[in-house]
Amino acid sequence: MKKCVLIYNPVSGKEDFKNKLKYVANRFNDAGYEIEFIQTKRPKHAINIAHEICDKEFDLLVVSGGDGTLHEVINGLQFKKTPRIGYVPSGTSCDFANTLNIPKNVEKAIDLILNGVPTKMDIVNSNKGKFIYVSAIGTYVDISYVTDSRLKKYLGPVAYFLTGIKEFFTIPMMKVKIEHDGGTFKGYYSLMLVVNSKRVAGFNIIDKPRLDDGMVDVVLYKYVPFFNNILYFISFILTPKVIPGVRKFRTKKLRIITDHHHKWNTDGEEANSGNLSIEVMKQAIEIIISPETKKKYFKEN
Repeated sequence: MKKCVLIYNPVSGKEDFKNKLKYVANRFNDAGYEIEFIQTKRPKHAINIAHEICDKEFDLLVVSGGDGTLHEVINGLQFKKTPRIGYVPSGTSCDFANTLNIPKNVEKAIDLILNGVPTKMDIVNSNKGKFIYVSAIGTYVDISYVTDSRLKKYLGPVAYFLTGIKEFFTIPMMKVKIEHDGGTFKGYYSLMLVVNSKRVAGFNIIDKPRLDDGMVDVVLYKYVPFFNNILYFISFILTPKVIPGVRKFRTKKLRIITDHHHKWNTDGEEANSGNLSIEVMKQAIEIIISPETKKKYFKEN
């Protein structure tokens, strides 16, 4: 039989995946897999688990949890060979899964893993660790990890909204120097996003992302006194292609130099403040998605 390792976070989202382990085991057994379940027991535990299983021979790695759990797994893997990954999203928001049209319903997610197409995808290596879909700093970016986990369990995405209200009147002004493939510039910004996705925080940030070409999208929001939230509203809700005060470009390498005290958010997880240096790892992982999603966002494989 083929071998499958499944890492799951028992407290992710509404905490109901653990009640479906027998169903999951039967589905994979029927498909010819011998499956091993490994449960995370504390924050960042998935990093250690992923690191340890790299010494094992397995055909498929499945992750169940939120984007943060998948983020930890990616940071624990040793990239001696491209791992084949299936994802069963069970977190509160799951922006990464929404971009790739991976359903949160367990039965449908497993259908996709067993019948979808393995597709090579970029991830990003940075001085703050690897990330899958976003690294951000500035207004509202800490909501995913400062929101009380009990609120997230019972209120879902509404919990993020309630936390965001507190930050409405505290917009940071960050002085930065930015170096990228196309040159160098300086400025004052309130929000900066490095994106390898379509969706971030439930909003469509990038209209037509390319997820296998070795580049990321960078979106910068200028600090505009009294008008920052209006700028966000126009960008996130109305989504025009061109917005004064918003700068967008694509790059393979990037360095953002800042001494601002705000911390970075990488895939919904808290990272240290300070400078950010990144380089795209082209087609570093292999994730199972639908043929329709592959056609939409993947052009090179």
